[in-house]
Formats: sequence, C-alpha cells, structure tokens
Amino acid sequence: MTDGLSDILAARFMDAPDVPEELQDNAVLRRIAGRASCRAFLSEPVPLEVLKALSAVALSSPSKSDLQQRDIVIVEDAEVKARLVELVSAQAWIAGVPSLVVICANNCRQRQLHAMQGLDFANDHLDAFFNASVDAGIALASFVIAAEAAGLGCCPISTIRNHAQEASELLGLPDHVFPVAALALGYPASEGPISPRLPLRATVHVDRFSEDRARDVEEYDAHRAQVQPYRTQRSTPLYGSSDAYTWSMDKARQYSLPERVDFGAFIKAKGFKLD
Repeated sequence: MTDGLSDILAARFMDAPDVPEELQDNAVLRRIAGRASCRAFLSEPVPLEVLKALSAVALSSPSKSDLQQRDIVIVEDAEVKARLVELVSAQAWIAGVPSLVVICANNCRQRQLHAMQGLDFANDHLDAFFNASVDAGIALASFVIAAEAAGLGCCPISTIRNHAQEASELLGLPDHVFPVAALALGYPASEGPISPRLPLRATVHVDRFSEDRARDVEEYDAHRAQVQPYRTQRSTPLYGSSDAYTWSMDKARQYSLPERVDFGAFIKAKGFKLD
C-alpha cells in the first residue's frame, strides 16, 4: 500500500477530511483505513501458533473496567469446524474458509469472581449483557486489525447468531457466555475492494447529534451505485428487480424480513436478564 492516508480516505469517503501531514505516512492508520474484507482464500490453514498469538494481541485491547468479558475459541477440530461452517454458510464463499475463530462475550467469569469473593452480583440486568457484548466487539475489531497486519485476510460472520444455540452447544459455551461473531481467516487469494462508506457529514458529529441526513444518504446511494454497484439484489421473488438498486434499498430489504427472532430468548436462556 503506497498511497498516503489522504488518498486512501478519498477512496473511502465522498467528503474525506484534510489529513495532517504528520499522519499521511502512518502505516497503522493507512492499513486500517485501506482494509477490505477477504472472501477468497488459499486452502492453507493458518497455523495454530499464529492464531494463538493473534488472540493474545486481540485480547490486549481495551476492556470495560478491566472486567475482560470476552473469550476467543479457535476452531481446530475438523468435525466441529465443518459443522460450524455448515451452520453459518449463508453465503457460498464461507464453505471454503481455511480457518475459523469465534469471538464470545463472557459474563460467566465475572459471576464466578463474585462467588469466589462471597459477594452478591448486584448488576444482574441489561448492562451485564451489554458490557460483555461490547468487550467482545472490541476484541473482534482488534483481531481483524492484528490478522491483517500479519498478512492474513479475514471477514466477520454474524450469521453464527442465527444459530446461536447450536453453535453454543458445539463449542461447549456455559451460561452467560454466547457467540458474538465468527471470523473467517486465511491467506488471501485476492484482494477485495475498498468499500465506500457513508459520507462523514452523516456519521461524524461535533458537539451535537444531527439527524437530518436523508440527502446525504441519497448522494451516497448514487455514488456507491457508480463506483461499487451491487452484483445481486436481495429477495427478488418478493420485491422484484430494480434498475436503480442502491445501498439503502439493499439494507432496507435485508431488515424488512425477520431475522434472529429467537436470539432474545436464547440470551435469556443463557441466564441474562435484559430489563
């Protein structure tokens, strides 16, 4: 990657910011800004020692109040991996992933600490679920950055939450531990494109949130349709095909149909109280 940070951000955002000169050649910032999800891998699996090292780096990331409520399951067993891949293979590319890890939220350990210390767990409400989920999300993002810095390609797979109970049983997750995302990993067979993001004026706010961003979405729709048009359209038997298929249309179609309607029940069955 030889472009400066300004060039990379210009490929990502319609209204890329002015980048201070001292940040232009920052290798870490350039790598994060220029990353792309990988969905085409060589067949060679990632060595276990590499996955363990990347897990350690990911778990070095920030954690709410040092509670460390996240765990990583490296899936090495061929039968378990095959079953998990079968569960999450909503897209064809997933079937060929060479390596797989699962990022889990873990509120079980915190409750065990209370039992060890003979203290009540006084915060058995929504925040317990939320804190563990955020901790896991931070670890997931950190694992992605670490993996790509190590020359790997990767792509998070949220589909695991479509089958959270089955995945939980396969991985032996106890109460108050649940899968947040799987992460496909491998040596990239090809580089993916940089996906344009919503304009920063729609997503970055100074001092006060601004909601009136409909025009920004319309402009983004037009820009993305020009530089990265969708190759397929969602739910065409239900909605038909559109000659002007856009990002907003794709996302609205995606969440116009029920998905993970049993996830709340699964989380409650894991012992969480969501009030």
